[in-house]
Formats: sequence, C-alpha cells, structure tokens
Amino acid sequence: MTERPAFNMRFVWSVTLVSAMGGLLFGYDWVVIGGAKPFYEKFFGLTTPSEIGWAMSSALVGCLAGALVSGVLSDRFGRKRLLILAGLFFTVSAVWTALAGDFAVFVVFRLVGGVGIGLASNLSPMYIAEISPPEVRGRLVSVNQLTIVIGILAAQVANWLIAEPVPAGATAAEILASWNGQTGWRWMFGAETLPAVLFFALMFLVPDTASATSSSISSSPGPSTSSSRWSPSAWSTAPAASR
Repeated sequence: MTERPAFNMRFVWSVTLVSAMGGLLFGYDWVVIGGAKPFYEKFFGLTTPSEIGWAMSSALVGCLAGALVSGVLSDRFGRKRLLILAGLFFTVSAVWTALAGDFAVFVVFRLVGGVGIGLASNLSPMYIAEISPPEVRGRLVSVNQLTIVIGILAAQVANWLIAEPVPAGATAAEILASWNGQTGWRWMFGAETLPAVLFFALMFLVPDTASATSSSISSSPGPSTSSSRWSPSAWSTAPAASR
C-alpha cells in the first residue's frame, strides 16, 4: 500500500482557469480584427493590397516573434513571469489599438498584441501541465483549448453586438462617417481590455511552477530543497491511501 496526496482540486482548478485566460485572449485577439476590418480600413484610408494585408497580418508577425522567444525566456524567468508579461501585452494592445489615431500606431500595437498571443499560446498549456496532478493533467490542459474557442466566439459576439447595421450599398464615405467607422471598430478592440487586465492581475496570485523554481535554484550557489513547495503535492489537503 502506498500513499498519495489528496489534491486540493478547487485550488488547482482555480489556477488552471486563471492561466487558461491566456487562451481566451489568444482567441479573441486573433479573431476580433475580422469584424473591425470594414471600418478601420475606411478610417485609415487603406486601399492597396499591401496595406490591407499588413493590417490583418501584423499580429501574426508578433505572434511568431513571441512564440520563438517563449521557450528560452520562460526557462530563464519562469512560466508565470512570461504569462504576466503576456497579460501586459494584451492590455496595452487592446487599449492603444482602440485609441490609434493613425495606421502606424495601429500596426505597432497589433504587433504587441501578437507577441502576447505567441507567449500565451505556448506557455498557458505548458503552465497548466506543470501544475496539474498527473491523474487529471490531460483534462486540465484541454481547458486551455476550450478557452481559445470561447475567445473566438466572444470576439464574434462582441463584433455583432457593437456594430450598427450597415445599409446595403453604403459608400466608403458613408461608412467612414458612420458610428462604426469612427467609434465602433475601436470598441471591438477595446472590449478585450477587461479580460486582459484580469488575466494580468490574477497571474500575480498564482504560484510559479516547479521547473521555474528549480531553474532558479540550479543557477544559484548552495544547496536548496525549497522547490518542492511549488509542486502540486504541496497543495494537497491530506494524504490518501492508494493500493
């Protein structure tokens, strides 16, 4: 007969849901631009294929950069710190994309949001896997994929709720002068601010993972055993017998 810890699953689920907010923001930021596209194009006067394509794809360039550096930086600084940084990037991107007065500013902060996507897409499931008890690891990691889909749906619903009906045959000048062309598209991007701020703030409250703690210990002189306190077994309520 061996003993295994009885995990505090309420705590584990809470930490999982906080981390999975990175997936929700990934899905929202990735899709929201589709609904805003007809309106910000008129506002910024985008007419050439290169301008239109760059506006749509700039976040993907940032995503590529974030994904490329996420592994190295998270090994050095820990998953938690990089997810906090992703939350900051999502927040800054949501606010300043919504406030952009010219196309250059719009693109810069879409790039910033893309870096947040790249970080969160790699590190949220990695963080969940590292804090999860082995018995439920697959179930908890799948929550991140669920929140990505929820984020995609939330972006579509937000776009639908925010946009006012566009009359059939409306000209570019009419769309530009409309509420959608001046303000509506800004709210579509800005609606991400609330979940982004929540993700950023709540990530400060969760523990770092054992791998990050072990990495910092191995790079410092002297023996230490403190890393064990961050393992899921440290979150147990009481030992439970198991055959």
